[in-house]
This record gives sequence, structure tokens and C-alpha cells, in this order.
Amino acid sequence: MKFIGIIVAMDEEREAIQNFLKEVEIKQIYNLRFLIGTIGKRKCVLIKSGVGKVNAARATQILIDNFELDCIINVGVAGAINYLLNIGDVVIAKHVVQHDFDITAFGHSKGYITGVGDRIECDFGLVNAFENMIKSGEEKNYQTKIGIVASGDIFCTEVEMKNKINAKFDADVVDMECAAIAQVAYLDNIPFISMRCISDIPNNNNAKTFDENLELASKRCAILLHDFCSQ
Repeated sequence: MKFIGIIVAMDEEREAIQNFLKEVEIKQIYNLRFLIGTIGKRKCVLIKSGVGKVNAARATQILIDNFELDCIINVGVAGAINYLLNIGDVVIAKHVVQHDFDITAFGHSKGYITGVGDRIECDFGLVNAFENMIKSGEEKNYQTKIGIVASGDIFCTEVEMKNKINAKFDADVVDMECAAIAQVAYLDNIPFISMRCISDIPNNNNAKTFDENLELASKRCAILLHDFCSQ
């Protein structure tokens, strides 16, 4: 049986998902702890990569090298850069970009990656499955959107940066790992999707808001992941 590979960046995100993980086995590879078990009806492997694109890419490749995967799901929190989104809302990525990748000096658009392109599409079947699950579920007190995730190796706090990323990429949220995971999955031909719950809104002081909402956002993602794996 193939596994669903689940990648998070932080302990709070891992703990929220681990609460749903049953019959857990631990496999240590290098210094990474892979938690192997069952969520709902699906066999899953959960890994905390650490923060940032390099950590995320490294963990993704080790995951792919050591487990037979059906798909990879990136789960975590993010900052909202679409003004229509609020704390606790959820974005399911339809495609992802790297907002800090810049070879515009050679005539390419911002975010364009050689051999990859200017964006990475998430798996169409997974996007549809999440969208149908959400539509058929109970009414929620938060918004769920199929949208765009922009990743970069910076915790976005400046309103000016938020507005620039939103305007350039039409992105809904920013994070620090998603697009790196997507790039590795794309290069290795593994279906990929990302789900991000909003923990903060860049406003020059959102580090405090991030800390206050990290647990709530992590739990919300974990519940939706559990619902998806229980279908």
C-alpha cells in the first residue's frame, strides 16, 4: 500500500496532526523522525521538515527516497496577503510560486525557475477532492478558498511586501516551505497539494499575531486533513 506523505514545518503543526495518527511507528533517517501510521482510512507518513525552503526540500526528497508515496500533502499555517481573507480561513493551493526567486536579469519573469517555469500546478485530482469534501461537509464559521500560495525564505511582516507579492502573483497567502516541496514533488513526478490556514496578516507587527493563532490554525488544518483521509 502506498502512503500519503504529510510535510509540516513546525512542532505545533506536527502535534495537531499526530493527534489523529493511529498505530504509530517511528523511523529515523538522518536526523529526521518519520511518523508512520494511519489517519482515517489512509496509511500516512508524517515528517516535520523545519522552517524554510532548504529544510523543506531536503525532507521532501528523503521522504520520496524512502517511502512509496501516493501523493504529498503540505500542511501548515500562513500569512494572508489577500485582503478578503481573515485569521482562521483556509487556502487549498491550486498552484504555488516562489516569490523570492529572481532571475529577471536574464529576461525571465519574477519567480521563474529554469526547468520548472513560473509556477507549479498542484495535482488537479487532489484539488478537486479537497474542494468536493469541503462543499459536501458541514457549514463552517470560516472561509475556505482554492487559491495561490507564494513561498519565500522570509517571514513577511511588511505591508509593502505583502502588497507587492499579492499584486505580482495574485497570491492569497505567503509561507516559507510550500513551493520548495512542490518543486521537488514536481521534479520527482509525485502528485502534490498544499493546505494552509491563516495565522496572521502582515501588518508590521504580525509576529505576535502568528504566535497567538499558531495552535488554532494548526488544529484547523489537521481536522481537514483527517476528514480528507477518512473519505
